[in-house]
Amino acid sequence: MIDSIKVLDRGEVALIDHMGNDQSIVNSARISYSKGAKKVSNDRDLIRYLMRHRHTSPLEHVEFQFYVKAPIFIFRQWHRHRTWAFSEISGRYSDLPEEFYVPEENKITKQSKSNKQGGSEEILEYARSIQQSFFNESSNDFSRYNSRLKSGMRKELARINLPLSTYSEMYAKVDLHNLFHFLSLRLDSHAQYEIRVYAEAIAELIKPIVPLAWEAFEDYKLNSINLSSLDIESIQKIMADFIGRLEYDHEFVDSIIEMYSQNISNKREKSEFIDKIGKLLKV
Repeated sequence: MIDSIKVLDRGEVALIDHMGNDQSIVNSARISYSKGAKKVSNDRDLIRYLMRHRHTSPLEHVEFQFYVKAPIFIFRQWHRHRTWAFSEISGRYSDLPEEFYVPEENKITKQSKSNKQGGSEEILEYARSIQQSFFNESSNDFSRYNSRLKSGMRKELARINLPLSTYSEMYAKVDLHNLFHFLSLRLDSHAQYEIRVYAEAIAELIKPIVPLAWEAFEDYKLNSINLSSLDIESIQKIMADFIGRLEYDHEFVDSIIEMYSQNISNKREKSEFIDKIGKLLKV
């Protein structure tokens, strides 16, 4: 089992401890569980049902504790997820090592014209010189910081001009339900690259522990889409027009639905899918 992954130029994510696994989810969902009474396939179906219907409390019975080393600007994004418990290194009590993040040249890209908080894939023309300036500026900031410490200045004041690229360290604990919420946001292609790679590392660390829950998360959350009432109304209009052109034939439509739902092996899930299609078609 992987327990530590290097991230960015100096970062790291390590799985320090965990409580529970897929079986913990199943046990808490069933409450009274007789070991050996259920097959693994039934456990899988139950976990998928819980995820599909947003019965999330059993997921809270699985917890993870991570050690994370990351730039401060990443921690500030991370701390917005207030369902985590954080303990971070303090520059008031400790001398901070001269470690700061310098992005790779191909990550120094232009601002997106359509997304105010995102970047494009277009690399800046002078990316290499900008990369060097990142390094020089942060090095100078740390040089001044270390000089202030040597002068006897108190640590809590000497640190205040250090850059957001400074690496910090923390222990962070979260339950699986809230971790999945974090990952659904931070694994998204629109998430900032620097925090997305930490999310990817966490995903690799937890997959072996909760493989059934992870599979369900991918199917029903990570790789799914949400439809608003306006989306549904528009789809219904499209389908109504399509069906009208076919001079609606129930048997024909039923056969099409059956054909395209062959990948859904679970009978209950398949029935739910057919019900959803029926609502979209208003039949």
